[in-house]
Amino acid sequence: MSTASDLRSGKTHRDENFPVASWIIHPRHRAVILAFYNFVRTADDIADHASLDASAKLALLDELEADLIGQGGGQREAVVLRDALAARGLPPRHARDLLTAFRMDVTKLRYRNWDELIHYCSYSAMPVGRFVLDVHGESTVTWPASDAVCAALQISNHLQDCGKDFRELNRVYIPEDALARHGATVGELGAARASQPLLSCLHELANNNEALLREGDTLELQVADGRVACEIAVIQSYARHIVQLLKTRDPLSQRVHLGKGAMAALSLSAIAGVLWRRATGGVPLSRSTPGA
Repeated sequence: MSTASDLRSGKTHRDENFPVASWIIHPRHRAVILAFYNFVRTADDIADHASLDASAKLALLDELEADLIGQGGGQREAVVLRDALAARGLPPRHARDLLTAFRMDVTKLRYRNWDELIHYCSYSAMPVGRFVLDVHGESTVTWPASDAVCAALQISNHLQDCGKDFRELNRVYIPEDALARHGATVGELGAARASQPLLSCLHELANNNEALLREGDTLELQVADGRVACEIAVIQSYARHIVQLLKTRDPLSQRVHLGKGAMAALSLSAIAGVLWRRATGGVPLSRSTPGA
């Protein structure tokens, strides 16, 4: 396995929990977004690779960064993104921030509290939203709302995959102080079913995440581009429904993902809703109907 491409897991943008450069996005923006996704997916797969030791992972991540900023050319995904960014006059800062997160994945296996987790999200999630907004020429005024949404999406993924992350990677994103507050232990994440203390902890975090998601619920009205507003509305709709599942279910033993039918129905409803709200100056769904 001589290149980063050889280490890809096989997962593509179509396998993600949330839309990536979907048909909603204008075609002129999709290529650069997909180049960004492929770079990020490659780096993520390196950080999670079962057969590489930490030093090999970090070396490959450094090589990706060097190629991204023009100090090499060996890794295809980095070169493709570098050229795509140059063609649009965009800097590599968001991709480099994500590389910082993947290095953290290699070297940091536990998080003490919510603030540490949000700090991780500032590198692992927030740059994704900022990049998409930059591609669309949106103002940085939109960043705080986008940051909240992206952090909420990341934490939902952590809650959905908490058992798998622990069993396969010995990686725990559930804050240690939250576990202690409920009398749960890290080892319980390896069980087939969550204990009541662990379940209470996970449900508390889901509630916290719902509040975080609400901090970003005006984003769809803040952006100027109507297509990206629709994409945001779809993502937020998925996220709200996933949070509802996480607030009541056990991610170790129960399904906490949306099916394709539910995603299609939510997409159509979300698009219709945001178009109406943008046309009438209305408020986002989660503001008008608390608890939705």
